[in-house]
Amino acid sequence: MAHRRVAIIGTGWVGASVAISTLHAGVADELLLTDARADVAEGEALDLAQGAAYYPSATVRTASVEEMVDADVVVVAAGRGGKPGQSRLELLQGNASLITDLGRRLAGCRGTVLMVSNPVDVLTRVMQQASGLPPARVLGTGTVLDTTRLRQMLGLELNVDPRSVHAQVVGEHGDSEVVLWSQASVGGVPLRDWPGWSAAREEAVAHQVRRAAYEIIARKGATNHAIGLVTANVLRALLRDERRVLTVSRVHLGTLGSGDTRLALDGVALSLPSIVGAGGATDVLLPALAPGEVIALQHSAQVLKDAAATLV
Repeated sequence: MAHRRVAIIGTGWVGASVAISTLHAGVADELLLTDARADVAEGEALDLAQGAAYYPSATVRTASVEEMVDADVVVVAAGRGGKPGQSRLELLQGNASLITDLGRRLAGCRGTVLMVSNPVDVLTRVMQQASGLPPARVLGTGTVLDTTRLRQMLGLELNVDPRSVHAQVVGEHGDSEVVLWSQASVGGVPLRDWPGWSAAREEAVAHQVRRAAYEIIARKGATNHAIGLVTANVLRALLRDERRVLTVSRVHLGTLGSGDTRLALDGVALSLPSIVGAGGATDVLLPALAPGEVIALQHSAQVLKDAAATLV
């Protein structure tokens, strides 16, 4: 069996949660950590290593960014997190220069780069451009977390297990994200055919999903556990070549779709269902979209274009 090496850049709240979730998932044989605060990275490595009796066999240690170039997946969780009331896009200017520098240092990366730092969509684009890696091999967690939140909230609404809910959030991991209500189903039953379901409930749930991070940050200062679990889930798909369909973010080239569903996404990184496996996010899938969803998704793309343009 191949030796699977995962590297994490940034060992703050999010990076530490990614690390412990990755170890519990058993997808890495070796976990490398680094942080601008060397003592913090060293402390996290020691702390995690000492719990080795309680997760599948793996070694944990610190390493330089340059050594991480040889990892199978490099997770980037570095940068400033959001403050109460602050949108993800407001973090862009401060974090973009850091990601540009890291991208240049990861230019020879042999594996995949997985972005977690916010605003994850624009920073995925920044990383892809700075590293020169193919778009498929630089992906962000994107709306995988939003989709997870949607399924959990719908599960509560409908009194069913979230794993029986099939619904997706696409576009920006942020305020312009789009819930694909037209495609949502529960156990094969279209959600809009579910007894008692209504458009008013859709609006309320979508608002809850968009506001979820703000509510957590207002109470504890950061979101970390759910994104740690989400990241470990994406890592599993990458490292085991599962070819799972996940709503990850990546840079899109040209246009997708045709006619009334044509989306101009050239150079924009945003989330759409993609097949995720050993080669990264290789195949992008465009679901059947209702007319309003096409308009909303194009708006989300424009929001991200405008944000990226501020970096030029």
